[in-house]
Amino acid sequence: MQTEPDARLRLLDAAELLLREQGYERTSIRAVNKAAGMNPAAVHYHFGSKPALVTALLEDRLRRSWDGPLADLTGTPPDIGQLARVLVEPMAALAADESRGWLLALLARLVLAGHPLPWRSPWPAPEPWIEIVRRAVPGLSERDAADRWRLARDLVLITYGAPLAEPGHPPEPPPARTVIAFVAAGLAAEGDPHDHDLRARATGAADPA
Repeated sequence: MQTEPDARLRLLDAAELLLREQGYERTSIRAVNKAAGMNPAAVHYHFGSKPALVTALLEDRLRRSWDGPLADLTGTPPDIGQLARVLVEPMAALAADESRGWLLALLARLVLAGHPLPWRSPWPAPEPWIEIVRRAVPGLSERDAADRWRLARDLVLITYGAPLAEPGHPPEPPPARTVIAFVAAGLAAEGDPHDHDLRARATGAADPA
């Protein structure tokens, strides 16, 4: 008798094969169920939806790259340089790995396109990273920390993940040390003293001059 973990594993393996060969848009739930040798309702029963299936696959295959280092950051005095390394180095390694680079391309495609993905692991969610940024750069508001984190994440995904989705040979990314230095500088940059006033005027919240 097949257990639920066995069934989920079969579906994840089938999804991995199809996603690698066909991409996200062309991979259907029906095809995954068929490739796994399971009934037409299997994906919905075990995962709920196609986005949930793909999210579970990405978490299963990639979470070890970030979970441990991120946990270390939350338990020690934060350092922006270390935070940048934790973000950049796994992506640089994935981009250079011919067997797993497609996973990074898939992650970049979905995140940059704004697909709602039901993450369960801490590393893809912004909250733990934003908290580390705020602890490392005292005085940052939650909004500013979130904006900086989103810009840093998207920059790294574009640098390492987006080129892998293009046909042919992707361009060589800059050295990881260069990307780390750039990301760290952006996260730690001093804020513009006029930023609050400009933002208030843009939203109509500032008093007229």
